[in-house]
Amino acid sequence: MTTAPAGEDRKALIAGVACYAIWGFIPLVFQAMDRAGADAFEIMAHRTAWAVLWAGALVLVVRQGGQVMQALRSPRVMGWIALSTTLIAVNWTTYVIAVNNGRTLDASLGYYLNPLLNMAAGAWLFREKISRTGLVAIALAGCGVVLQAVALGHLPWVSLLLATTFCAYGVIRKRVAVDAQSGLFLECLLLAGPGLAWVLWIASQGQGHFGQSTAATLWLLAAGPITVVPMVLFAWAARRMPLSTMGFLQFLAPTIVFVIGVSQGEPFGLLRAISFGFIWAGAVVFAIAAVRSRRRSVVVAPEPGLLDDPAEDRSREAGR
Repeated sequence: MTTAPAGEDRKALIAGVACYAIWGFIPLVFQAMDRAGADAFEIMAHRTAWAVLWAGALVLVVRQGGQVMQALRSPRVMGWIALSTTLIAVNWTTYVIAVNNGRTLDASLGYYLNPLLNMAAGAWLFREKISRTGLVAIALAGCGVVLQAVALGHLPWVSLLLATTFCAYGVIRKRVAVDAQSGLFLECLLLAGPGLAWVLWIASQGQGHFGQSTAATLWLLAAGPITVVPMVLFAWAARRMPLSTMGFLQFLAPTIVFVIGVSQGEPFGLLRAISFGFIWAGAVVFAIAAVRSRRRSVVVAPEPGLLDDPAEDRSREAGR
């Protein structure tokens, strides 16, 4: 692997930590929007409407307008993008509903499970080999899910829905030859129409909150950058940082979300604590496996560029 300058390494680490920190603290943003009166669907509508502007600006900056136009002219590519758009819309909406209805711990669990589910999906769909350490990680996570179901009295459907939709989203995007930033713009573009229509509809009914107060307006405007900026930081960092380092960093976001849920007084009994213990153990084993795998392999990285396609592949392993 080519060695990046020390300053470049530090910048990549800062960018990686920043993107996962934003994803970790994002429940507080959605909860602020909720306190301003916006429900999950209004939040999602503004998120897609404003994000398409930010994502479009990013496409212009990295000069990928040609790739976007090529994708728009391909029914096959747009069919896959439409599917990935549906999956990410379900994922985003579920997440907002969860964190705004006292289910933040469930959201945290979902994103702890995501990299382990990615590992299983890779073995099933792409015949990627899972090491014994990886199998142990998956088994520990499975035990954690079972204990979580027992503690809750039902399957942790919010966690499972978040993990499976994001995993399936990654699988779809892995099959589509569209860069991370272009794909994000196309997904936001498909969602922006329904989102804007919903914003206008609730405004016509006197139920919209945009413009009703300074706080509500600013929070809803923030939905665009909080969607796009961490994706930019992630892609830039992943392109320049060892995969093993990203493997550790990816657990920062659900850990912050977990702390938020506990600090807000969500139920966290002994059995649920044990279930999270199994999940954390699986995450640690997963990270150890990633480090060992990296040490055994020799990776030759091309010259770094702004948000190049290899970051897209790494996003499959890094989760949200």
